[in-house]
Formats: sequence, C-alpha cells, structure tokens
Amino acid sequence: MMQHELTENQGFGYLGNMQVKQDGVQQSFTAHEISEYARCMDDPAYFARNYIKVINIDKGLIPFDLYPYQEKMFKHFLDNRFSLVLACRQSGKSISVAIYILWYAIFHPNKTVAILANKGATAREIFGRVTLALEHLPFFLQPGCKELNKGSVKFSNESRIIASATSGTSIRGMSINLLYLDEFAFVENSDTFYTSTYPVISSGKNSQVIITSTMNGVANLFYRLWEGAQQGVNEYKPFRVDWFDVPGRDLAWKIQTIANTSQLQFDQEFGNTALGGNSNLLISSAGLLSLQTRAPLRYKSITRDKDTRIYLEPEPNHRYFVLVDVAKGCGQDYSTATVIDVTSAGMFYQVCTYRNNLVSLLILPDIIVNIAKMYNNATLVIESNSCGQVVCNAVHYELEYENVFLESGIGKDGIGVNMTKKIKRIGCSNLKDLIESGKLAIYDSDTITELSTFESNSSGSYEASQGNHDDLVMNLVLFSWFISTSGAEMNDGDINLREMLYKDQIRAMEEDVSFVGLFPESNSGRRSASENAINDLIAQAKEWQF
Repeated sequence: MMQHELTENQGFGYLGNMQVKQDGVQQSFTAHEISEYARCMDDPAYFARNYIKVINIDKGLIPFDLYPYQEKMFKHFLDNRFSLVLACRQSGKSISVAIYILWYAIFHPNKTVAILANKGATAREIFGRVTLALEHLPFFLQPGCKELNKGSVKFSNESRIIASATSGTSIRGMSINLLYLDEFAFVENSDTFYTSTYPVISSGKNSQVIITSTMNGVANLFYRLWEGAQQGVNEYKPFRVDWFDVPGRDLAWKIQTIANTSQLQFDQEFGNTALGGNSNLLISSAGLLSLQTRAPLRYKSITRDKDTRIYLEPEPNHRYFVLVDVAKGCGQDYSTATVIDVTSAGMFYQVCTYRNNLVSLLILPDIIVNIAKMYNNATLVIESNSCGQVVCNAVHYELEYENVFLESGIGKDGIGVNMTKKIKRIGCSNLKDLIESGKLAIYDSDTITELSTFESNSSGSYEASQGNHDDLVMNLVLFSWFISTSGAEMNDGDINLREMLYKDQIRAMEEDVSFVGLFPESNSGRRSASENAINDLIAQAKEWQF
C-alpha cells in the first residue's frame, strides 16, 4: 500500500524525499480518508495504533503496538495541562511522547512544540523518532512540509517542532504551546533552567508541559515537582510507569535482571526509587525517603523575597528553639534559621525556616529576633563562628533579646555556639538517630534536598557535596547537639535525648532476646543474655562524652 502511494506521489516529496509531502501539494480525499482523518484528529491513541510505525530492535520497522499504559498516558496528556511522568528505564515513555507530539503538531495549526533533553543529542534522537513516524504516514494525514532538518520541522499548517538541549537560552524569547522536557531529573542546574524556561509557556492559557524522567535521587527539581504533584501542591498531575506495567516483564524477568546486575542497580533503573543507597550520606536512604515535604501554610517576608516559610503556626504554651547559621550575604552560602517545636515528649517538629544568601549582617539580627518573638520568645541558638559573632552581639547587646543561648557568661565571645569538630560530630550523630528513628519531622523541601547531599568527606566529617549547600542542615546539626547538653535546660523542663533515643531500642532488644529466659541457667549467679545486652547498651549510652 505504501509503495503504491509513493508511486502515485512521485514529484510531491520534500526535497526529493518521497516519504514526506512537500508544502503546497493539493490532494483529494476519499470518503474513507476523511473519516479516518477525523478519527485520528480526535484520538491520538487511534492515530498511533493504526498509522504509526517504529523501529523494533529485533524486528525492524513495525506498526506501533501500544501498551495499555501508553493509551492511558495519551488520555492523561489530553486531560491535563501539566503532566509529570515518572517511568522506569526502557518502558517506551519517550517514543510515546514523540508520537503524541507529532499528532499534536499535525492536527493543531499554528502551534510550536519544543523537545528539550539533558543533552542535545538526546533531544535530536527523540526528534528523529518524530521524523521516522512522519515519513511512514500516508500522505492524506501529512500536512505538508515547509522545512525539515535534523533539529526542526515546519508544516504547512504553520505548526513546527524544534529539538534542543536544556539550557537557559535554548528557547528563550519563543512562545511555546507544548513543552516537552525529557529525563529532567538528570538536567544540570535544572532550577535555573526551569526558571528561565517556564515564562515561554506561562503566557498562554492552554499551553502544555510534559515532563518525563526516571528517578535520580532527591536533590533535583524533578523530585520536588513529583512530590508536590502527589501532594497536590502544584499544578502537575502525576503519571507513573512501573516495570511491571511493561508487557513481558514479570517476576521471572525481575529475578533474572537482578541476578545479572544487582538489587541496587534494579532499584535505580527499574524500581522508580528516589535513592539507590549512597553509603557516604549521613542519613540512610530509608531515613530520607521517610521524610515528607509539606507546602508552607504561608510566607513571611521582611525583605522582598519569600524567604521565611511557615509550616505550622505558633501555638500558645508551646516551646520552640530557633537555630541560626550565619553567612556573609554575598550570594554564595545562605544565612538560615530553623524553628523546632520541642513541646511533645519524644517528638520534634520543624515549623518554620528562613533562607537567604543576600541578606546583610546588619538586617539578619532583626529578622531572627522577629521570628523568635513570633514563636513565643523562642530560645535563639546562633552559630558564632566567623561572622556569626557579629550577629550574636547585635542580638544580645543591641536588640537586647534575652532568650539567647550563652555558651559562656564571660565576654562577648561567649554568646552563641562555636561549632567545633567535636560539637559537629556529636550533632551529626544525634541528627542521624533522630531522623532514622522518626523523631524529627522535617517538612521543608530545601532542608530535605540538603540532607540528600550531606555526605562524608575525606577527613571523615560531613558536608554538602560539590555544588550543593548544607546551611539548613547545619541548623539541625546544631539543634541535635544542643538538646543533648545542659543548654536545653534554659527553659522549663529538660530534654533527655539519650533516654529518648534509646528507650525504643532497649524495648526492641528486650523483645528480641526474651526467648533466652525459657532456657535453664547453668549458673544461677550469671545474668541472662537479655540483661547483659540491655545493661551493655545502657552503659554505652552513659559513656557518651558531651
């Protein structure tokens, strides 16, 4: 049928390509073709199933046989303006979007579609699939081609498709009707790119965005968008493709794949898990994945930016700590503050954060004091290293805020906490225990992102990986150290961190070894295994040096 059509249309191909109809070709339609054109216009799945051909690695050029999830995906794109697709590797997500893009451009005149990927070659490869599908469409479905090259096509209906790498200038100045971002979790500087790209579609009320990717940890914009979409705090609608959604992938396939690779590799490539288990991280993968972001209830800004995020409003009679990390305010590291509610026995809650890398050291004291006053005159604990001493002195002497922690009552240097190696080591150890035992609720997305890149360095200490920040994490490190010292007794009550962290472990150990008591003791004067284990654990806790 295709050969007959090509013979009939000799001379009507684009620049000698007889498979692509050139611009200006007049073609008569049969009643059947008109009916088919109308059905394809209304239903991209029908268009794909009946008229699209793709390259199969084993069989060559074959008709596109849609998986059930691909039909659902097309409907998802039709029903939602902002679509976010999390899909395992080799699931056919990219070819699905490529076919949808071709359908969109053919049947929607005067539209501009942009295909952007983490690499220009990847974007052109996706565009190549669009071109291949176009070349094997019957002429009655092709709109005619004005321009066609390796990176773009323009049709007679004035719609066009362009392909490019994800960069801040790739489509700047254009008005895009459909924006496709492929493998977005792997795009470097995705926040900067997204900020510069979003305006090209925000000007239109019906412009669409489709973002697809496999998971690549949590320290990227794709993960934050996915979490927000699941929680309903942004406009994106999530669509997930798991390994078992792909025909031919059953339990036997999974077992064979793991045997040929590893469980870790399977989880990374096919499991749609956010983390693959970086052993250098302070917090385990399970601990990080247990943290759930929450949209701020509101923002409070003393400067022009929405730099203060409030997750829980101040409650009467609640006790709060405000932990502060000070930066120079020159656009690099951030000055941060984190408010923790310590009212509940055995559970702490992050209720507010402040983060700004341009705030002046002259303004920062007023900001953190205002936050502390808002939260029931909370205890201020300020890291005094370097320029932090300037803020400590301003808070204590100039603003005369009384509820600020004094490491020493003698001299100006006694205000705040000097972050030594010992304090950081203890704080990191306690923070790990608090998060992994589920006793510290963290809601701020920036804090969770920083935790996901907070890893050990060559000297055995912990810091942000290259290109990332740890200023909010240092608030938590300071907090975790502080509540294990006598400084936590400044307000009414005392926080016994050691007892809180070990109570559950001791109870669990009692349950695990209680069966030993069923066996007779050969020496009645000897302690049971249960007693030995528990007492050893308690002794270990008491030997902690603070």
